[in-house]
Amino acid sequence: MVAEISAERSKPGWATFSLELNDEQRELQEWVHDFAENVIRPAAHEYDEAETTPWPIIQEAAKIGLYSLDSTVNFFIDPSGLLLPIVSEELFWGDAGIGMALSGTQLASSAIFANGTQEQIVEFIPRCYGTEAEPQVAAFCSSEPDAGSDVSSMRTRARYDEATDEWVLSGQKAWATNGGIADIHVIVAAVEPELKAKGQAAFIVPKSEVKGLEQGKKLKKHGLRASHTAELFLDEVRIPGRYLLGGKEKLDKRIAKAKEGSTGGKNASMSTFELSRHVVGAQALGIARAAYEYALDYAKERVQFGRPIIDNQGIAFKLADMKVELDAARLLVWRAGWMSAGLMRGKPVPYNAAEGSQAKLKASEVAVRATEEAIQILGGNGYTREYPVERMHRDAKIYTIFEGTSEIQRLVISRAISGLRIR
Repeated sequence: MVAEISAERSKPGWATFSLELNDEQRELQEWVHDFAENVIRPAAHEYDEAETTPWPIIQEAAKIGLYSLDSTVNFFIDPSGLLLPIVSEELFWGDAGIGMALSGTQLASSAIFANGTQEQIVEFIPRCYGTEAEPQVAAFCSSEPDAGSDVSSMRTRARYDEATDEWVLSGQKAWATNGGIADIHVIVAAVEPELKAKGQAAFIVPKSEVKGLEQGKKLKKHGLRASHTAELFLDEVRIPGRYLLGGKEKLDKRIAKAKEGSTGGKNASMSTFELSRHVVGAQALGIARAAYEYALDYAKERVQFGRPIIDNQGIAFKLADMKVELDAARLLVWRAGWMSAGLMRGKPVPYNAAEGSQAKLKASEVAVRATEEAIQILGGNGYTREYPVERMHRDAKIYTIFEGTSEIQRLVISRAISGLRIR
């Protein structure tokens, strides 16, 4: 009987599950890790203190092909769904602020890819990245002072001027990564405010082509200081009609269905977040891993009472728990990544239990806890800016807040598993 079962399960199909990375994935991981270790990490403290955009590092990344349209396409078009999480983890292992300066553009390009026509994708995504000689960044602008987690409360308005075939946008955006320093801004605005989230659309607003788009206050943040975050003001900004992502015909049909009470159609903000949630988890994972590795090395070298502090269970158990939580979070991130690429494999995988939100929730909370424990292991040293775990702790906290707070993730998950409109 054992021989028969063994022979049956040796057939193709039984051995398809694997957690081993293939040669291409490992090579990419090593390439990005090398850049993070040798280019990003040495500059991390400097840019965190200065709170300025690391343009020289963006330029270096563009020079080697790490920051470009081609690399982004390569990371996205991946049947395994793992390349982008792998790249994100390594970049943010290097430094989260600089990592966000390199990755912030992806949110805007993802919005164009998710909501745009083929013509819009071809025209605007290359402009998000610029060229090797003159790299650019792009901004995705959804949040507002009174509309963060509650995107349905958005006040930025877009009205269509039929006489000129132009859209006119007015309003204010908050917490915009790359807002004001980017050329390509993807702005989410309400076309039919009474329909709440169902009446919103996304628009391409190139700063170089319009009047009335102005950067407001640049935010001085607790963490991610190398990443530019600012307010954005739009005062009667006019853009060509074709800059509406997806086109007006598609928008009109969606709004008509919403007015009839249909529950179909995608919200412009949420469709972007759906594509990026597990990737955000991978970023948090990179921070957590960096803190864990630093604390582990420190605990092996730091001698108190005549022996390395890792000899004490109080320290060793902290590190053991950190490692378990890191690996658990990575499995959730990889699962969501694999699920997100189902369409590329020819077999879409439905998110029945908000698996993307699970990955983001777990990884973000692991990052906060791991960096806190790293500070505890380093003691007084960990609380100073002379050691990087203090910066990592500041960087980690935002992950329980942006792109859906931990509370919002729990709400999404609870609704998915219960089928109820839990509030």
